[in-house]
Amino acid sequence: MSPNIAVTTGSWFFNPGARDWACPPAPAEAASFHAGLPGYAPTPLLELPGLAAEWGVGRVVVKDESTRFGLPAFKSLGVSYAIYRVICDHAGETVRPADLPGLREMLGSLPRLDLVTATDGNHGRAVARFARLLGIRAHVFVPDVVSPGAVEAIRAEQAEVTVLADDYDATVRSASEAAESRSSAVLLQDTAWPGYEEIPQWIVDGYSTLLVELDAQLGATGPSLVVVPMGVGSLAQAVVTHYRSREQRAALLGVEPDTAACIQTGLASGRPCTVQTGSTIMAGLNCGTPSSLAWPYLRDGLDAVVAVSDEQAAGAARELAALGVSSGPCGAATLAAARAVLAEAAPSRRAALGLSADSTIALLNTEGAHETRR
Repeated sequence: MSPNIAVTTGSWFFNPGARDWACPPAPAEAASFHAGLPGYAPTPLLELPGLAAEWGVGRVVVKDESTRFGLPAFKSLGVSYAIYRVICDHAGETVRPADLPGLREMLGSLPRLDLVTATDGNHGRAVARFARLLGIRAHVFVPDVVSPGAVEAIRAEQAEVTVLADDYDATVRSASEAAESRSSAVLLQDTAWPGYEEIPQWIVDGYSTLLVELDAQLGATGPSLVVVPMGVGSLAQAVVTHYRSREQRAALLGVEPDTAACIQTGLASGRPCTVQTGSTIMAGLNCGTPSSLAWPYLRDGLDAVVAVSDEQAAGAARELAALGVSSGPCGAATLAAARAVLAEAAPSRRAALGLSADSTIALLNTEGAHETRR
């Protein structure tokens, strides 16, 4: 359980050696696979010149994932690639770029395959969507703090949905037990623990397409700072992998709810730990335990983590909406985090992240406004 470390609004943890750490890159075939899917297009990169002027930096941009594959979040990148790898693995095929008709044909020669997952919204909907497109069954477990609209959106994808009066961690355990009880079922979860790491790694690999697109959109200079929502840390793992496997060493800032700061608590204590989560509008970040795969990447390669409140996330979502960006609280938390570091905190935080008047700050908007998810 959690050590005796208090995380409050604005608390941050900084690792001065993060930009010296290096790791191997993500596999290149994930981006090739996504490019062959129907409806694929790079998501927009939006300029926010007013914020750049306010913060005294060169550029502030938002990588807007609110329309990825017609769904309101980035999750479909990891889900689609992981399902592809699961199908190829079951068929004994060497992994290669494939399209949905090819995967459906491959499935026709295999025994029945069902997908099981737990979600706080967007991940489960992405699993349900790609399962429906491939003609396979999906069973999605959801904690009861998820909004009714988000639950109905998953059901609309023809998935079986089980709502539990539990937190996210317990819901993941229930999904895992359900998958283990059926020989046809495969757990497709976006967090890892010892003994369950292959599929979560495929999901992380799938997220790398977002970062390949971001590099192409920014050009040769690349970002000076990337701000990423945390949750269990899987997207942040993809971000660390991308920017710690190349010469250009961007600063990386994670953001968590102040009521579910499992990453910051673990970093401050020097070991991964579980924290008791509370109520938060940042439902997708309301996670009490970091992914076992993500942990070493975050420990060694993440520059800093900051905790924000519901009030800050809601205010950031309103601010982004006024600027023409559709964002839910999880995506908007990146703006709240950047503001906490650049506009409210002591100048030492800006200096620690190596920011100057020429810097480019990239905010990862991981979800659309909640109204778009109904």
